[in-house]
Formats: sequence, C-alpha cells, structure tokens
Amino acid sequence: MPTAAMLDDIPKGAWIALMVLGFIVFWPIGLAILFYMFWSGKMHGWRNGRSHACGNSGFRRHRSSGNSAFDSYRDETLKRLEDEQKEFHAFVERLRRAKDQQEFDQFMNERRANGGGATAS
Repeated sequence: MPTAAMLDDIPKGAWIALMVLGFIVFWPIGLAILFYMFWSGKMHGWRNGRSHACGNSGFRRHRSSGNSAFDSYRDETLKRLEDEQKEFHAFVERLRRAKDQQEFDQFMNERRANGGGATAS
C-alpha cells in the first residue's frame, strides 16, 4: 500500500492527536503535521462536520463519467435526494415550530391559571 494511501486512511481525530503530540515533543514536528493537514485538504470543511466533498446543498456535482446514461441517472438521483433533503429540513422546522408553540401555549395557560397578570417592564 502506498504511503499516500495509508496517510489518507488516518481519521481526523488521529491527525489532531498526532499534531498535538508533535507540538509537545518537538514543535517543528507539530508544525509540519499542521502544514501537511492544510496542504492535503484535511483541514478543509471540518466546520459543522461536513466533508470537503459536500457543497452547500449537501451533495456534490460530478464531472461527466463518459457514460451519458449513467450521468443522467446520477443527476436525476442527486436532484431527487436534494429535493428530499429540502423537504425533510422543512418538515423538521415545522415540527420545531409546533413544539415551540405548544410549549408557549402551555406556559401561557399555566400563567393564566396562576393569576399571573402583572408583567415587569
């Protein structure tokens, strides 16, 4: 197995641990690991737990594979998955709003039942 392939198989957490240990043992080692992580793209896209292969919508557009039937199937499938993802996020947002409304209504009913009509301004 080539060295580059072995380095690509190391998980993100292990890279961070190696970098910290490198800084502890001898700071140029840690710095070299940090530069390698930036250079190889391992640090790109770590925010929000997203891989660098994902775009804003969560799916990546691919180049042509040379097979037009496969390319159209892939594009249709990705479009369908993007639509399903949008629908799911909208559904989750409606659930959150309904839960928030229910909790607010419960709070207001309890407040009215306890006679809490005065508010502090």
